[in-house]
Amino acid sequence: MLRALLAAFGLVELLVPDKLVAVMTRLAYEDGGEMTAKPWVVTAARVEGAVFLLVALFGLRGRCGGDGGDGGESGEADEDE
Repeated sequence: MLRALLAAFGLVELLVPDKLVAVMTRLAYEDGGEMTAKPWVVTAARVEGAVFLLVALFGLRGRCGGDGGDGGESGEADEDE
């Protein structure tokens, strides 16, 4: 479920970062409609969205017990956490 939320947010942030920044600014500040973001904020939001999407699709595969299957052999993974 967390992966799906991360992927959905990353996709929105990747496709429409300017609208997302505007909505988040209005939500975060009392006078959010009057504030303007610096030009690099939209690019940073797009990069962040791409990273979120990549982590959701590929990065968590081994840690969530997806393909590995070696967590139950000796129980070492439980001791580290």
